[in-house]
Amino acid sequence: MEQDYALVVDDHPLVASGIANYLNTHCRFKHAYVVTNEANCYRHILENGAPRLMVIDFWLSEGTALKLLKELKDQYSKIRFLVVSGDENNEIWQKVRDAGGHGFVLKNEPPELFAEAVSALIENKNWFPLEHGECVTNAHSYLQKFNLTPRQIEVLIMMMRGFPNKRIAAQLSISEPTVKEHISNILKKIGVNSRVEAITLLHGRQDHSQ
Repeated sequence: MEQDYALVVDDHPLVASGIANYLNTHCRFKHAYVVTNEANCYRHILENGAPRLMVIDFWLSEGTALKLLKELKDQYSKIRFLVVSGDENNEIWQKVRDAGGHGFVLKNEPPELFAEAVSALIENKNWFPLEHGECVTNAHSYLQKFNLTPRQIEVLIMMMRGFPNKRIAAQLSISEPTVKEHISNILKKIGVNSRVEAITLLHGRQDHSQ
């Protein structure tokens, strides 16, 4: 087996198979394989060589992905690590980053955003949600020329953190149609066609500044 393949580590076989199939059909991998636990992960790598990309669910049956991530990173420096989770706690992706991971994507994100994250990782870039301070800095430095209103900046910050429209509406005490209207106006001012493109644009600015 060639080593330019992806390996998905998730103890939910149906979810793992869906991620592997998406990597095959929409990303740059001819082969993507699935393992459901740490033991099978190590066995697969020993038998087949290190993959180019690993997609790891943060919550595994043995605990979190952090232990596996740290151990594999020490042994295989060329693997790119993308962690996924359904948990929106900001501390999770920060722990992944601190443990040496290269990216983090919430499971409720659009598939196109997942593909953008994968593309960034295999181009040796990182992909993490922007922290509040980082997003404000980007908004006031790079996006200031687009004349975003304070409310639009608030909505943009929550978009960058992966919040769905319903949660943005609840956080800001406004209706979902109002959130959609703000997002539409933000996209027009920035000059993109979707929230995925907007997020990708700001991630590009973040990577450029690193």
